[in-house]
Amino acid sequence: MEKINLTQAFTAFSDYWSPRVAGDINTSQIKLAKFKGMFDWHHHEHEDELFLVVSGTLRMHFRDRDIDIEAGEFIIVPHGVEHCPEALGNECHVVLLEPNTTLNTGNVTTDRTVHTLSRI
Repeated sequence: MEKINLTQAFTAFSDYWSPRVAGDINTSQIKLAKFKGMFDWHHHEHEDELFLVVSGTLRMHFRDRDIDIEAGEFIIVPHGVEHCPEALGNECHVVLLEPNTTLNTGNVTTDRTVHTLSRI
């Protein structure tokens, strides 16, 4: 059992859209990610995702609307819902809570797909 300081953990890596595992809870994982710009449209067949914004602003695009999530706020994207995250401004630091089976690009494979996640 170790505590995680989010500020320090986010300084431990610099690449964008490549989540790092910070902890495991049963069959779910807490992941840290830095976002910059727009990601890819995708959905997850079986996994819900929680996006908790630590710093910056995240715009979550859905096919019918956009929702801006500020630092200290979170959004849960249910499985099957197509979405496209976008960091507004310079960059956005996000804590993700999702099943350990969740692939960052969901139902699509792109150059941003990370099959094996590093750990903090």
